[in-house]
Amino acid sequence: MTQSVVVQVGQCGNQVGCRFWDLALREHAHVNKKGVYDEALSSFFRNVDSRKRDGGSCCVGGRIQHLKARAVLVDMEEGVVNEILQGPLREVFDSTQLLTDVSGSGNNWAVGHMTYGSAYREQIVEKLRKAAEHCDCLQCFFLIHSMGGGTGSGLGTRVLGLLEEEFPEVCRIVTSIYPCAEDDVITSPYNSILAMRELTEHADCVLPVENQSLVDIVNKIKQMSHVGKPGSVIKTDSTVISGQGGLSGAEKPFDAMNNIVANLLLNITSSARFEGSLNMDLNEIAMNLVPFPRLHYLIPSLTPLYTLADVSVPTRRLDQMFSDAFSKDHQLIRADPKHSLYLACALMVRGNVQVSDLRRNIERLKPSLPFVSWNQEGWKTGLCSVPPVGHSHSLLALANNTCVKPTFIELRERFTKLYRKKAHLHHYLHVDGMEQEFFSEAVSSLSSLIEEYNQLDATKARLMPDAPRLGIAR
Repeated sequence: MTQSVVVQVGQCGNQVGCRFWDLALREHAHVNKKGVYDEALSSFFRNVDSRKRDGGSCCVGGRIQHLKARAVLVDMEEGVVNEILQGPLREVFDSTQLLTDVSGSGNNWAVGHMTYGSAYREQIVEKLRKAAEHCDCLQCFFLIHSMGGGTGSGLGTRVLGLLEEEFPEVCRIVTSIYPCAEDDVITSPYNSILAMRELTEHADCVLPVENQSLVDIVNKIKQMSHVGKPGSVIKTDSTVISGQGGLSGAEKPFDAMNNIVANLLLNITSSARFEGSLNMDLNEIAMNLVPFPRLHYLIPSLTPLYTLADVSVPTRRLDQMFSDAFSKDHQLIRADPKHSLYLACALMVRGNVQVSDLRRNIERLKPSLPFVSWNQEGWKTGLCSVPPVGHSHSLLALANNTCVKPTFIELRERFTKLYRKKAHLHHYLHVDGMEQEFFSEAVSSLSSLIEEYNQLDATKARLMPDAPRLGIAR
C-alpha cells in the first residue's frame, strides 16, 4: 500500500486540511469497526505507540494505538494552528509537524515567498523529509493553499518548489482556492498571478476551486433547507457541515465552504484509502489527464451536492448523478465544460456501482461532450467500493478542459487594473529579493498559458463528425 502526505499552508489551507482530517477519521471509523490499523488507515495515518521511547510506528495489522496524520502544517501566524491544537483533532498532530510564526505575511506574496521562504527553508525541508521517512512507499504530496493571501500564495508556492527539488519523483497535486472578484484583500490579483506562474512551472496537477463557486453552492444548499418539503431539510446542527469536528467554537461562515473542498480531497483519495473493483492510482491522474505539461489544471465537480451538507433528500438516481457531474451548477469553478473542449476526463465513483454502469453512462454522455480529435477515448475511471458516510454513492469528475480559460483571463484583467496604476507595488518591491520583472514574467507566463488554451479551442471548430467511419462500421 502506498502513502501520501498532506501539506497545509496558510489560514485557508489549514482550515480546509483540518476539515479533511476530521472527515477522513469519521469515514475510517465508519468502515473500520474492529479498531485494527489496516492498510486503508496507513495511507494517510501513522499508528504511533507512545509507550516506545522513540514513539515508533506500529505495523499494519496491529491494534490502533495513537493515530497521527501524515501532514505538515505551515502558517506564518499562529491563530488557526493554535485553534486546531485546542480542538478535537489536537491528538492527530504533534509539534514536529507544525511550523508557525506570529506576524503573518501581510497579504503579500513576496513576504511569504521571499522572506519566510528563505528564513524557514531548512525547517520546512526537515519537516517534509521527516514525514517522507515515515512512509514505506511515498506516492503523492497534496498541497492545500489559497491564492489570494500572502502565506498561502507566497510560502505555499515556495513549498511547492521545495517539494520538486527534494522529491522530484513524487507526484505533486495542488488544491488552490482562488479569490472572488470582490475579494477583501486588495492585493489578491498580484498574489494570484505571481502564484500562478509557480503552479504552472512546478505542480503535476492543480485542482482550481473558486470561492465564488463555493459561495453559490452553499447558497443553493441553504435554499434547499428553506424549501420546507419533508425530507428535504438540512440538519443545521449536523457535524458534517459544522466546524465542530475540526475546530473548536461555533460554526464560522467559511466552514460550509471548506467542507466542500475537504469532500473533494476525500473523494480524490478514496481509491488510495479503500479497496475497489477499479482502483485509480494517484499517479495515474497526471499520467492520463495531462497531455501537455503546462496544461495541468483539472476542473473538479462533485455530485450529489447534498452529501456536502448532510441534507435528508432521496438518493439521486445513478444516471442523474453522472449528468449532474457535467452541469455547470456542480463545477467548483464558474465554468460550463460542455461548451468548451475536453482534453481528458476522469470519473471517480464511490459506492455500489458496477463497471457496466460506468460504461453505459460514458457512452450516453459522450455525444454531448466535445473531446479533442486525437483523444476521443480520453476517459479515466475509478471505482471505490466504500461510499461516503450515509450515502449509497458519489461521483467526483476531474476535467482537463479549456473552460478554465475565462477564469485566468478574468484574473489577468484584475491584475492589469492594479498594475497599470502601479498600485501597492512598493509593498512588494521593498522586500529583499523581489524585482519588478517578477510581475512581468508572471503575467507573461499566464498569457502564454491562455494562448495555449486558445490554440486548442481553435481546433474545436474543425472537429469533424465521425459519421463516415461509423457508416463503414455498420
